[in-house]
Formats: sequence, structure tokens, C-alpha cells
Amino acid sequence: MNSTWKQYITILKNVVKPALGCTEPICAAYATSVATQMLGEKPETIDVFVSDNLYKNSMGVFVPRTGRVGLAIAAATGATGGDPEAGLEVLAKLNESQLNEAQQLIDAGHVQVKREATDEFIYCRVIVKSSQQRAEVTISGGHTLIVEKRLNGNIIFSLDSLLPKASTASICDGVDITISSIYNFATQAEFDDIKFILKAKELNIALAQEGLKNPYGLEVGRTYQKNIETGLLSKSLDSDILIYTSAASDARMGGATLPAMSNYGSGNQGIAATIPVVKMADFYNADDEALARAFIMSHLGAIYIKSHYPPLSAFCGNAVTSAAAAMAMVYLAGGTFEQSCSAIQNTISDTSGMICDGAKSTCAIKVGSSAQSAMKSSLLALNDHCVTKQGVIAEDVEKTIKNIGRMITTGMPNIDHEIIEIMAS
Repeated sequence: MNSTWKQYITILKNVVKPALGCTEPICAAYATSVATQMLGEKPETIDVFVSDNLYKNSMGVFVPRTGRVGLAIAAATGATGGDPEAGLEVLAKLNESQLNEAQQLIDAGHVQVKREATDEFIYCRVIVKSSQQRAEVTISGGHTLIVEKRLNGNIIFSLDSLLPKASTASICDGVDITISSIYNFATQAEFDDIKFILKAKELNIALAQEGLKNPYGLEVGRTYQKNIETGLLSKSLDSDILIYTSAASDARMGGATLPAMSNYGSGNQGIAATIPVVKMADFYNADDEALARAFIMSHLGAIYIKSHYPPLSAFCGNAVTSAAAAMAMVYLAGGTFEQSCSAIQNTISDTSGMICDGAKSTCAIKVGSSAQSAMKSSLLALNDHCVTKQGVIAEDVEKTIKNIGRMITTGMPNIDHEIIEIMAS
């Protein structure tokens, strides 16, 4: 295997991984679990300082195993029952007693959450105190990327002093990567080297099944399923994609205790990159090897496109994730590389106005909508229809990706600020 392909596998293994609960509040839970471990005892007070974007994406989403919403309960349960060795699955073993202990801390006013001015989009600093000790953990650039630890005011770990910070946003920096090279890697790599990606199907389909079995959030998936059963809607590949992607997001945002296979720090984006591709593979009776190759396109393609703009912004990441999924869906349908590029162009044209106003139950609607866009766009592409030179869509896919990055990076910060101020008020 050449060195570039090895870099691709490293990227995938770094940012396509299991996550229990929305990754923004889980970031705070992880930070407090590590700080509590440093403290050596349960803290008496917890102070949490987060970036505006992390604050935005934590306000309306349920924290798994708690039935509660927000950063305070995430941070408190991280301290009372979090496993610092479990990364994004930090709360997987939380029990009722530990949850009650966390709620008591909150009720006593001993957990404080504040926004902190910072240039980092993913940023969380926690300070935990006991009667004798004080521990501080700072996460910056990635949901579990600890850059500093302090104990009683003394720095005991600093990432900057060891090596350059490898933030999520810079994951593709210095890597020779394009849509064409991703396609070549996906179609030519040895199956044994990429079959690890099939774990995404197992986790995200299980999450969808949980969302269909039990009521979570707006019950988007269950509602559509019910209306198929009553005959108001018809069962089809398109409806299957909508139902399963929405149901998985319903469960995830509603606090289900199953992990999602996340993509680029987002469980919903992991769902968007996985489930439509699974459903297309099922329709064509594709084997595991074909599915793995399609997953490489959808997951690595999504990472590459999203590397052109900040990891948290006013733009819904499911929009471009679904563009990469459309590329993979065309491949499974027997389409050409050129048609796969057309599917990306078509999806971005359809979804480029999708705004992110925080993580919450309505994400299930957006995940379903973007997945349906992937389906629609792949059908257009398979019939040789492609959006070109219209709006932000350029003549070729690489220029389109750069245009989207520019629109989000330089054009949307004011929108993001206003959304956060509206939500905070």
C-alpha cells in the first residue's frame, strides 16, 4: 500500500469512531471525567467554560443515560460516573445512583457553565475542586483532544510542548487528497485494508432500529413508518432511506444509550454517511466488499469536503456529508466516476442553504432531508443530469468544494453569531 493510502486509513480511523451521545456535551463529560481522575476524589464544584459553537450544540440535545438536556448534566455525570478511558463513550456505564449524585450537584448550584471567548470552534475547559485540590483540563480543536492539564495550578501536561496540535479541522492538511484520489483508493484498495469501516453499518443500523422501536424526540422515523403502514405513504427505497436515517437521529438526539459511528466529530453526520449507503447496497444486493468501498467514498469524501471549513459553524454538516453519500450511492448503482461527481454537485446545489441552529431533536428532520437529497441527486446523476456553473456550484467538483468552504468560512460567521445570541436569549 502506498503512503498516501496509509494516510487515508489513518484519517478514517481518527475521525470515524463510535460516540455515545451528541459529541458537544460529551466533550464536557469527557473533560470532567479526566479532571476528576486527576483530582483523585469526587469534586465539590465544577466550572465549565466552552466556545460559542460548543455551547450552541449542547443546549437542546439529550445526554445519554440521563433523560436530561445540556452541558451541566453532561459535565456533572462525567464527574460522578464518567470513564476517562472510554473517550466519546465516556458515559456508557453511568448508573442511576451516579446520575442522582450529579443532579444533586446541579441543584445545589455547584455546577456552572459559561461561554468563553476563543478562536477555537471546539473548546472546553473544566475546573473541578474539592476541599483540598483543584484540577483543570482544557480540550481544544477536537472533542477529546486534551491540550493541557493542571493540578493545583501546576501544568502537568501540555500538548503544545510535545508536538503540533492535530485538530479535527486540520486532519487533511498536507495530505494529497481529492475526490478523484478518494474514488481510486475506494475502488482499488485491498478489501482487508478497508473492511474495518463496515462497523459503521452495525452501529448506525442498530441506532435506527432503536429509534423505530421506541419513542425519541420528534419520532420522525416512526411517524413516516406509521404512515406507510396506514397506506398514506408508499414503501420504497426513498422512504426506507428517510425512515432509517431519521430514526437513527431521533434516537441519537433523544438520549438513546447506543453509540453512533460518528464522522468528523458528529454522530448525525456519521448516520448520514452510512444509512443511505446501506439501503442502496441492500437494494442492489451488494456484498460486504462493495459496501466497504462505498463507505470509504461516503465517509472519507465527507471528511475531505468538511476539511475546507470550520468543524462547527452555521452550516449543517449533513448537507455535504450527504453529497459524499450520493457519490457512494452512484457507485453501488453501477454508475461512473463522472456520475459520482455529478451526484456531489447536485446534492450540494440542493442543500447548500441548510443552516445549523444547534444540536437538538429537529436534527432528525435535517438528516432525513439531506439523505433524501442524496437519493434524488444520485438518480439525476445516473441519468446524466448535473448542476454546473450555477450559484456556488462550479464547473467541476473540486472548485465547488472550495466555493462551499469559502461561503462557510468567510460568509457565515455573522449568521452563526446571531444564531447563538438568539438561542442564548
